[in-house]
Amino acid sequence: MTLAYNHLKLLNAAIDTTPLIDNHAHPLLTAENVSKHPLLSIATEANGAALEDSKKSLAHLRAVKHLSSALGCEQTWEAVEAAVERKRVESRDAWVKRCLDGIETILIDDGLDVQGQAETYSWHDQFTRSGCKRIVRIETVAADIIAEHFIGGDPSVTSWNIALFISRMEGEIWRLAADPNVVAFKSIVCYRTGLDFFLSKDINLDGAGNALAGIISAGVTSGTPISGFSLRKRIADSSLNSLILHAVAPIAQEHGKPIQFHTGLGDNDITLTKSSPSHLQAFIEEYPILQIVLLHSGYPWTREMAYLAAMYPNVYADIGEVFPCISRHGQESVLREMLELCPWSKILCSTDGHGFPEMYLIATTQLRSVLKTVLGDLVQTQQLQEKQAVQLVQDILFSNSKKLYKLETKSTLLSLAQISTVSTTNWSNQTVIQKLQSLNAKYLRIYWHDYTSSNKCRLIPIKQVFKTLSSDKPLTVSLTKASFGMTQVDVMIPQVSATGMYTAHPDWSSLKSGPVDGHVSCYADFTELDGSEAILCPRTILRNAVNKAADQGLNFLLGFEVEFLVMERNPDAPNLDKFRTLRSDGHSWSVSRAFSDWGREGSFATAIDEILDSLDAAGIEIDQFHPENAPGQFELVLSPLPPLEACDSVLHARQILESVSARHGFRVTLHPKPFATKCGSASHVHMSISSPGGDQPEVYEPFYAGILEHFRAIIAFTNSNITSYERMVDSAWAGGRWISWGTQNKELPLRKIEGSHWEVKVLDGLANPYFAVAALLTAGTDGVRRKAPLTWKDCAGDPARFTTEERAKLGIEKMFPADLREALQALYLDDTLGLDPEFVQRYIHIKEAELAMLEPMTPEERREWIIERY
Repeated sequence: MTLAYNHLKLLNAAIDTTPLIDNHAHPLLTAENVSKHPLLSIATEANGAALEDSKKSLAHLRAVKHLSSALGCEQTWEAVEAAVERKRVESRDAWVKRCLDGIETILIDDGLDVQGQAETYSWHDQFTRSGCKRIVRIETVAADIIAEHFIGGDPSVTSWNIALFISRMEGEIWRLAADPNVVAFKSIVCYRTGLDFFLSKDINLDGAGNALAGIISAGVTSGTPISGFSLRKRIADSSLNSLILHAVAPIAQEHGKPIQFHTGLGDNDITLTKSSPSHLQAFIEEYPILQIVLLHSGYPWTREMAYLAAMYPNVYADIGEVFPCISRHGQESVLREMLELCPWSKILCSTDGHGFPEMYLIATTQLRSVLKTVLGDLVQTQQLQEKQAVQLVQDILFSNSKKLYKLETKSTLLSLAQISTVSTTNWSNQTVIQKLQSLNAKYLRIYWHDYTSSNKCRLIPIKQVFKTLSSDKPLTVSLTKASFGMTQVDVMIPQVSATGMYTAHPDWSSLKSGPVDGHVSCYADFTELDGSEAILCPRTILRNAVNKAADQGLNFLLGFEVEFLVMERNPDAPNLDKFRTLRSDGHSWSVSRAFSDWGREGSFATAIDEILDSLDAAGIEIDQFHPENAPGQFELVLSPLPPLEACDSVLHARQILESVSARHGFRVTLHPKPFATKCGSASHVHMSISSPGGDQPEVYEPFYAGILEHFRAIIAFTNSNITSYERMVDSAWAGGRWISWGTQNKELPLRKIEGSHWEVKVLDGLANPYFAVAALLTAGTDGVRRKAPLTWKDCAGDPARFTTEERAKLGIEKMFPADLREALQALYLDDTLGLDPEFVQRYIHIKEAELAMLEPMTPEERREWIIERY
């Protein structure tokens, strides 16, 4: 597996939490009119016969993916259309609010209104954090003036008096510019005659007058009612359009109201060669104080737009419309090309949403996703510091538009300190409700993982969840403090009592579908009743370890492997041996025969199909799935994630494995050594330092040196059960008993793969992953802090087969504890590991109570007992 993904907590939190000022969009269609227009147009500028072909575009497929996720429906266009129609009927306002979630305000060009079929710009206020503002389309104003004053007005007016037209035009623009709700003007001259219009000194007034006369004459003699709307496509003369623009520009400049220009991407009512923003250079120079916004990324002339915004102080570049109208790769390229030259203080964002709320949803979703990819890469390659990237995000999404359009907003930006403490457990109740609705949840499972590494949960009917959240109260669960002081058979250890309660808070960022249809699951953080940190909470212990590492500039990615054994029900032994080894012919490592009966009802291979589908539906990405060596043994390789998310993900994956297998009549066990003569089952973890410089030896070598130094204590967490030491033997690819490391050496406890990507092999499925990872990160961080030397040499071969002298040359001197009792003693004596002493003491007490139960059992009794519970 590879650990190629970047995780930047501060940056990603900024991208997720920064409100978006949509600097250019259009109004939504009214409920009565929305069905008159094709929903298919939300991810394309195509229309007419060309619209149907858009279904074969990458942009369309990506839109389907995002909408199906939000709607909780099948990932097909037909399913999306049906689900959208249901939303329109059942809960239109709630759905619109969901689609516009995260938008601070929208600057709305209402000149696109199709004969009164759209909502007013102020109607949208109910769905945004701050009131929406208006952008006035210049050509619409001109058309309305012609219709009202020259065709339908006083017949004594000399219709082709161009001076009178300009006078009326200027008067209306002055009135609009003084309106505080009008924040900008917009021109679609790109659609009419192209962006290569005349400078003011080159306008042919006679030509403009003749064009106006022709429009008026056609309107007078048409015999049908003439409105401004019906004229809007008729103003298509270079001289007249140029004259209109130059009438508006000085007024907009004086009032400090920007003019937006459509550039680039558009429907087939455009001359593509005349839509490049480079044609505007002379106009920009003619009005050096007028603020000019170039819309729609200039696509496909993005670099030309970036150049103009970089070279002229009055020019700004909008990166809208490519979200969602082109592919993800194209969107990333647009952002990269823009940042090649253009200062981010000149970049604005928009959705260009029009008609349908779904366009806003997919545009904002895709914009934030692409920001994470592109900016993450820039930080990872050290072209940006993470804090600079956060500033970039806040400027592009919010600050640049707020300053340019002089907006008053209800929201204020979070400081770096506030962003660093942002937890997605603090989602708004409405956001949680919408998320649960999109997952079609019937029941919510709130999980926690205790000190015996048992997964526990509370099941709550979704009606009760909605009832609580709708009352503006947080959803919490009260649990006894003895939760972290009981053995697997619910016996309290002597060191705890039945007194006291914790409050469990769902971390909504861990919310995933499954493990059963209609069920959704998340993991909880525990606090004291006063809200203070519960230091014994497993997720808190790991989060604190991650934060300490971050103080040293360290971020990580972790990917778990899940080895498990599949057993089937034993009909011949109803009381003993409830399950027997999965029957298969010649089962061995990676053998394709294990999948040969895929599709046969009753086969485990068929269950695999549902397992993989369920993992995918839960958003758990896997790298590989394959048979392992022991009978009925398989391995699931999860994709890398940040530490806390990785631990949540592996636990959720195990729940899906267990649940789906059980529905097919199988039993999955994580027993570390189910067969004495076969390979055991582990839960290896791949680790990588993802922060800048983490791939340098001067960073990762001290990190892994810290782990090696504390490995005898760490093993108490990674090999946490009495049966774990049955697996930890030499010369069996199980990590062995000698503390050492080696490049691509599967015989050692630490396998170096490449750079900072190393694999920890002495970890099994009976370990609490939060504890194990916290111990590893804490030890490694201590090594980085002390600049610990990697005194162990790169080992090739099996240390168990070396002589004492050969091991000494490699720095291999210490062995792991032989059993759990010795490991607990090593943990107790390691006073420099850095974990909270109260937590360590509680863990040792639990494990001692567990040993008191398991040690008296026979090996077979212990095997059955473990298989029943893990």
